[in-house]
This record gives sequence, structure tokens and C-alpha cells, in this order.
Amino acid sequence: MRSQSSRPPRGLLTAPRIEERLADEARFIKTWFDNPILTGAVSPSGRFLARMMARAVDPDGTGPVVELGPGTGPITQALLRRGVAPERLVLVEFDAAFCRLLRKRFPGVQVVQADAYHLRESLEHVLTKPAAAVVSSLPLLTKPDDQRLALLDDAFSLMAPGGSFVQFTYGMNSPIPRHAAPDYEADVSAPVWLNLPPARVWVYRRCGEGTKTELLLTPDLPARDMTGLRVRPDKSGFRPARDHRASLFHRVAARARQRP
Repeated sequence: MRSQSSRPPRGLLTAPRIEERLADEARFIKTWFDNPILTGAVSPSGRFLARMMARAVDPDGTGPVVELGPGTGPITQALLRRGVAPERLVLVEFDAAFCRLLRKRFPGVQVVQADAYHLRESLEHVLTKPAAAVVSSLPLLTKPDDQRLALLDDAFSLMAPGGSFVQFTYGMNSPIPRHAAPDYEADVSAPVWLNLPPARVWVYRRCGEGTKTELLLTPDLPARDMTGLRVRPDKSGFRPARDHRASLFHRVAARARQRP
């Protein structure tokens, strides 16, 4: 149970005004023009996607929650609204202008200007205890497979047993190549249709650790506001990701080979 004193200040829970959202869009577009590969997107994550990402994090945990590539902070905001204490959050951002904005917008949250793709080196002297979760908005699909896997390995080396790596993608498939990561298992959300473009959230864990990610409903976040589709409180927002070999194409191909 969280104590009253651990709740973030009321100002941190207030949704950004329209002027702030427009300014954030402009900042993202400028950053994308300056370095499109590094930024990966032309606008910040939408609030529905941010809330789905935050739902994969336990607000009652004790370890740090590391956010990679927070940008202007929509997922940071969602994590705070979820109930994660500000002092638990460690934001790793490469862009200096975004770092200044994050420090101003989220007092009490630790902001580290560093390269998230060198995560262990970047957080070596920052984390005082193993992290509970790593939440990533990095554009993984712009990186080669080996660099994505190295990031995942680095993230789990910093986490306590049962930790999770949360990543969204606009693609249909896992942003971490599943065939090359046999030590990890994953859950995946339904599409977040109200994000533009629609996206999915993937939650990775070491095999055999942790429990299934549940879409827990809280009084301040009604069931309809996550994906635009109503969900029942007893239903999970995430499902175990199927192995790529179990896809429809592979099943049909296997049946064809069995025919005489």
C-alpha cells in the first residue's frame, strides 16, 4: 500500500494543456528533422498508448523504474498518474533540450542525459538498487537485431528477478527478434487504436520469472480509456505472444507438407 506522502504533487498529475501539447508536437518535429533516425517518431506517444505502457508497471514496487527515451514526458506523466512515486523514476534521455524540459516539468524525477543503448555504462553510478522495470520508447526497429538484443540483456542485468522490459511498437511483430532471444518470454497488448498510428505494447521477462501482465483497472482510469474499446475488469490487457512458428502461414504450410 502506498503512503499518502509518496504520491506525486497534484501538479504532476494534471494533464498537459493544449498549448503544451502543441509545443511538444513542435519540439518533436524539430528534433525529428535534426536527427530522424535517433528520434524515430515525429510526435510524442499519445495518452492512450502512454497509459497502456504505464499499466504494465507495478506502482507498489520498491525498485527504480527506468524510462528510456522519454522525450517530452507523456509516458512519465502516465507512470505518475498510475501511482509510481517520482523518486522511483529514472529517465534516460539523449537530447539535451528534452532533458531540460523534463527536469522543469517533473521535479523530483531523476533525469540522466545519456545514451540508452549503452545502458549499463550510463546507469552504473546512478542506480542504488536493482530496477523493478524498464519502460522504453526507443525506436528499436531502426537498430540491427544484435543491438536490440544487447539493450535487452543490459536492461535485465540491471533489474531484480521478476523485472520486466516494456516496449511499444507500431509494427505487427515483436520489436525484439523472438527467434534470437530464447531466454525471454513476452506478453503483447491488443492494438491501441486511438494512438496515431496504432501501436502495441510488448512486455518481456526472463523465462520462468514474474507473472502474466494484467490490465488492472483503477477508479481514476475507466475501462474504456485505454484503447478506445471497453474491456471487462476480469480480462487481461495483455496476452502471451505466440511463437512465430505458430502463425497462420506456418500452420497452413505445415498442413500442406503433410498432404500425400
